[in-house]
Amino acid sequence: MSDPPAGGTVRLAARLEGPDGAPAVVLGNPLGTTSTIWDAQAAVLRRRFRLLRYELRGHGAPGARSPAPPGPYSIAELAADVLGLLGEHDITSAAYCGVSLGGMIGIWLAAHAPERISSLAACCTATIPMPSRQAWLDRAALVRAGGPAAISDMVRPRLFTPGFVARAPAAVARVMDMLHGTDPEGYAGCAEAIAGMDLRPALASVTAPALVIAGAEDPAAPPWQAARTAAAIAGARLRVIRGTSHLALYQTPGPVTDAILAHLDATLR
Repeated sequence: MSDPPAGGTVRLAARLEGPDGAPAVVLGNPLGTTSTIWDAQAAVLRRRFRLLRYELRGHGAPGARSPAPPGPYSIAELAADVLGLLGEHDITSAAYCGVSLGGMIGIWLAAHAPERISSLAACCTATIPMPSRQAWLDRAALVRAGGPAAISDMVRPRLFTPGFVARAPAAVARVMDMLHGTDPEGYAGCAEAIAGMDLRPALASVTAPALVIAGAEDPAAPPWQAARTAAAIAGARLRVIRGTSHLALYQTPGPVTDAILAHLDATLR
């Protein structure tokens, strides 16, 4: 395992659910969302697994929000937060399922703390900043200046397909409310972590059984990049979900839940 990052760790807001003694599964969230983004999957997974849902720095509902120290952050620092959470709950090893930034954290953990990650599922997860490092730095600056609401119009079409936005406005509004409720410094610091990351060199070090899930219409972590990620992890499987974008777990929960459940059943049983 690598040395802990110099920036230290943050004690994250989190909750455990599911049967005592069942295999532990950590669920990592996308940037600008809360752990409730996993509700559809958790309703199924908690019947068989002990779920640990956490909030990223500066994320979470009022009263259950993680602290947001001044940024920038790094993926290594965000991963160290999760390792601290595992220690807090006496979890020596866990499966990890993450979406977008949550998936980046999972890949880092699987590569740098392999003894702690028994299985990995990375959904809609880029391994380099998309579309560019500068775009993420610019986004962080916008949020610090005007709050998360300043990027609403930029973010919405990256999260959902146009058809979903048109037919499910209430569902889209729920996610945008999560974004608007995020602490600006927490969001900006996490955005800077994405700007500074390049996970490609770490992929060959991932030894946990891995599933890579992509949304067929995802501009933020396109299927071609997911295919390269899966090819670089020994034995990894790739699943592309049709008709969905970056928040595939939310827009098309059924296929994503089925893929994750099948992967966990195959690797934890």
